[in-house]
Amino acid sequence: MSTSVSELVVSVAEQDDAAGMVEVIHAAFGARPPLDPPSTAITETPASVAATLASGTGVYAEVAGRPAGALLVVPTGPGLVTFARVSVHPDFQRHGIASALVHAAEELAARAGHRRVELFARAEFGQLITFWEHRGYVVDRPAPHGVILAKDLPAVVVVPTGPAMQDLGERLAALLRPGDLLIATGDLGAGKTTLTQGIGRGLDTAGPVISPTFVLSRIHPARGDGPALVHVDAYRLHSAEELDDLDLDATLADAVTVVEWGAGLAEGLAEDRLEVDVVVRPAPDADDDLRLVALHGVGPRWAGVDLHALRGHRG
Repeated sequence: MSTSVSELVVSVAEQDDAAGMVEVIHAAFGARPPLDPPSTAITETPASVAATLASGTGVYAEVAGRPAGALLVVPTGPGLVTFARVSVHPDFQRHGIASALVHAAEELAARAGHRRVELFARAEFGQLITFWEHRGYVVDRPAPHGVILAKDLPAVVVVPTGPAMQDLGERLAALLRPGDLLIATGDLGAGKTTLTQGIGRGLDTAGPVISPTFVLSRIHPARGDGPALVHVDAYRLHSAEELDDLDLDATLADAVTVVEWGAGLAEGLAEDRLEVDVVVRPAPDADDDLRLVALHGVGPRWAGVDLHALRGHRG
């Protein structure tokens, strides 16, 4: 059955959603081939799902008001959660709902301060394991009848105001050193340049730091002994070759380089990088939107850096 998902709504699961989530879980797991031993998902009830939501959380998807997807987020240790009963109703499969559920669940877990997700996948479902691997999960260890897949979550900092975004940048600068590459993504006006202004302030570089939209890049020399700040706006660039024309290699080793709109273009500049994703979310009971800043270190440079420590301050 092919059904449009133009009316897809993905939200944090509430207690009242338990019955709809059970409907999805039963339909999804009931459509799978028989397993030995059988899955226990079919024994879920609204009461059992509601109890799991009470001790953890979850994500629920509806299409035009119909139950379409469910995912339970269950804390299992300090900073650790598991995703359970990941389900899409057979009527709505192959429409990207599973990916939407996982993305929402990862953001939810990261906002709560969790650092890592682990989940179980049956060995019989190779395509399911591939689905998780395509989303950054790796096989961590074997388990009875399957494997445990795992993924480290980014550090997510909730930023309520522009000054708080600059404050985050200043605190982030304390973790930076010459040669660091930051790739910043986010919608227009999300706060990437404001964050970079805070980085410049923390590095004590000459300013002012403004968006280099038309000149594409600016070098802000250090006032003291620290690294310079190279600020790049790749919004109008269409390829990594165009980025190469900016000759960033000449300053990369000695400066901190921030590339706005650099996703898909700047990753080849360095083996190590800090990916910074700024997402705008409505703020309950407030006029201004919140910004969620997700920080994910890639490469050996960031292996021992506790980016989650940046969550401990509110500007």
